[in-house]
Amino acid sequence: MKKVVLIGLGAVGLTYAVKLKNKCDFYVLVDRERMKRYLSNPPIFNGVEQKFNYILPNERVYADFIIIATKSINLEIAISNINNCITDKTVILSLINGISSEEKIAKVYPDVKIVKSYFIGHSAVRHGNSVEQDGVGEIVIEHNSDLEEFLLNSDIKFSVPENIEYSMWLKYTLNLFSNPTSAIMNMNFGELKRNKNFISFAKKIIEEVKQVAKYKGIKGLENLEADALASLERMSDDGKTSMLQDVLAKRPTEIDIFCGEIVKLGREFGVQTPCNQVLYDLVRIKEEDNEHSIHTR
Repeated sequence: MKKVVLIGLGAVGLTYAVKLKNKCDFYVLVDRERMKRYLSNPPIFNGVEQKFNYILPNERVYADFIIIATKSINLEIAISNINNCITDKTVILSLINGISSEEKIAKVYPDVKIVKSYFIGHSAVRHGNSVEQDGVGEIVIEHNSDLEEFLLNSDIKFSVPENIEYSMWLKYTLNLFSNPTSAIMNMNFGELKRNKNFISFAKKIIEEVKQVAKYKGIKGLENLEADALASLERMSDDGKTSMLQDVLAKRPTEIDIFCGEIVKLGREFGVQTPCNQVLYDLVRIKEEDNEHSIHTR
C-alpha cells in the first residue's frame, strides 16, 4: 500500500492524517469549500499547523487504501466523493462510529475490500480547526495481511481481535451509554465513572443492546457488561465524549447511529429499548434547542 487517501479531517481523521502524511503518498480528499478553508486556515494538531496534499472529488487519484473518517451524517457524501479513487485493489477502512457504515459502503462498492474497524482511545478535543489528542488509542481491525503490514510500517497502533463483530458491538455499547448521557448531563468521563446512578443506568442500556445483538448473531455477549464497563474505566477522566463536544459547539450529533440505530433494530426484532429511546429523544430536544439558539442570535 503506497497511495493513501483520507476523507474527513475531524478529530480522528486529523489524528491519523498527521501520522500518515510522511509515511506514504498521502492525500486528503475534500470538497472545494473545505479546500479553500484549509488552505487559508490550516488545521492545527496538538498546537502545530498542518499542511496536506488536498485533492477534489473530480480528480482521479487511484488509492491503494482509503480511510473514511467523516461524521456519520456525512457518510453518503463521502461514499460518493471517493468514487474516482476506487480500483479493484482498493482497501477501504471506515473509522465512523456505529455498526452500519461498512454495510452502507458495500452497497455502493460491492467488489471493494472493506475492512471492519473502529478507533478506540482517549477522546480528542476539537476547538474549531484545532485538535488535541494525547496519543492514547489504536485502530481495531479484522485480519487483513496487507493492511496490518502497512499499519505496522507506518508506526500506527492497531490490534486484531479474534471476534471483530463482538469488538465492534463492544465499542458501540460504550458509545451508546456514554455519549448521549454525557451530552445531556454535561459530564466528562470521570464524572460518569464516579456516579453510581449512571453505572446502574448504563447496565440497563447494556442489557437492551444484548437483547438486540442476539438477533444479529453476535457471539460472546455474556461478557458485554463487564467488558463495556471496563472500557469506560480506561477512558481519561477529563475526556469529553464526541457527542458532548458536538452539543457544546452546537453541532449536529450522531444520535441516529447510536440510540437511533438500536431503537430501529429493536423494533425490527421485537425488542423493547426504552432507555435508548429516552436518550434519543432527549438528545433530539437538545439539538433543537441548540438550533433555535443559533437562529435567534
